[in-house]
Amino acid sequence: MKVAIVGYPNVGKSSLINRLTGTREAVVHERPGVTRDRKELDCEWNGRLFTLIDTGGVDFEDEDPLAGSIRDQARAGIADADVAVLVVDARAGVRPGDEEMADLLRRSPLPVIVAANKCDSVADLPLAADFHRLGLGEPLAVSATQGLGSGDLLDRIVELLGEGENEPEEGTVRLAVIGRPNVGKSSLVNRFLGEERVIVSEVAGTTRDAIDMPLLVGDRKLILVDTAGMRRQSKVADSVEYYTALRSQRAAERADVALVVCDANDGVTAQDLRIAELAMKAGCATAIVLNKWDMQEHPDSDTGGRLDLDHERGRVAEKLRLRPRVLTVSAKTGRHVARLLSEAIALGDRMAGRIPTPELNRFLSETVQARQPPVGSRRGGSGHRLKLIYMAQIGERPPRFAIQVNSRTRVTRDYAYFLENRLRARYAMDGIPLIIDFVERGQRGQRGRARAA
Repeated sequence: MKVAIVGYPNVGKSSLINRLTGTREAVVHERPGVTRDRKELDCEWNGRLFTLIDTGGVDFEDEDPLAGSIRDQARAGIADADVAVLVVDARAGVRPGDEEMADLLRRSPLPVIVAANKCDSVADLPLAADFHRLGLGEPLAVSATQGLGSGDLLDRIVELLGEGENEPEEGTVRLAVIGRPNVGKSSLVNRFLGEERVIVSEVAGTTRDAIDMPLLVGDRKLILVDTAGMRRQSKVADSVEYYTALRSQRAAERADVALVVCDANDGVTAQDLRIAELAMKAGCATAIVLNKWDMQEHPDSDTGGRLDLDHERGRVAEKLRLRPRVLTVSAKTGRHVARLLSEAIALGDRMAGRIPTPELNRFLSETVQARQPPVGSRRGGSGHRLKLIYMAQIGERPPRFAIQVNSRTRVTRDYAYFLENRLRARYAMDGIPLIIDFVERGQRGQRGRARAA
């Protein structure tokens, strides 16, 4: 069940959503027009689960093309909802923009609640009465800042939703699409979904929120997360950009798989590598995606010629320890999009999968035969060779393994990396963060660790 939160710019829609959900997921700023796409957030009230749809502020008089896209997204949110909440500024009174939104909602079949926001004290409560003339029933006085009336609003929402609730999805792969501004992340997400779900513009930085969208690929369920572009910290211009970049980072932390989208005309830049490192440190399985590959297949003078794909793959393998795959795609033509989704699902499965213990111990034996473990120094190992006794998987998301050894002090960084690389090669774990704990026999509580960055 979904509830669309709509209204004129800067009436406090995102602040109200943060209050109702008890989160800070929606970007809030005093500047109007910060929210642009529609964003879905889970909400729970008295044991009832539903989804709030945060939409951009709708101004029917604004002729800017971006404002037109925001209006389209708001209309789509209303069409997708079971209940609509029209948020108005109680202190400003009824404005022409409120009347236009009310007219749009009166013509829809949805039940509508008018939430008169910014009633921050008891003295402000009478201000809500002015909104009776919108013709949408009894307005509710609320304060996103102080929380006044938020419980009454949630009670009214649950009442209008009636029976039924959202069931939490089990086994769903969360897929974050991250990257620098204007590399085509939103275009790629729209191509995945087969519709104009998020706003695409030539203006860099159009996406402000991390937008969650469900997707069914065959019989597999995914949650796509489109994120704001991530600039270098020194180039973050203002507080809005700072918080949107922070939400992009949090989106990566919540995801199972991250697609780091790059512009094929630029190749894999230093900033792309930094973003991939961020995703890997957050525990995401990661792939590098060279978008706009159609321009590489038909290069012209503006693109600077064809990109050497083998060179880019070699550079990524050299710079990134997890060695993520480098894939090509064209959001414009749709080429390789299906393959990219299949790869993302496979990465998610490998993140959550388990390798049987007998298989791991066969791998361990073969690895030792391929390269003998090191001999400890007199200080650390008294000249005795490291012995790898037993191996088992002890965790997933990301995969975690424990190797029992005769002495942790004899485990060298070089041999730990050798084991890690062999494990990646054997079980197709390129781009997947994994952890190897070396546990000394008889000292189960003391662990040494080789962790993928």
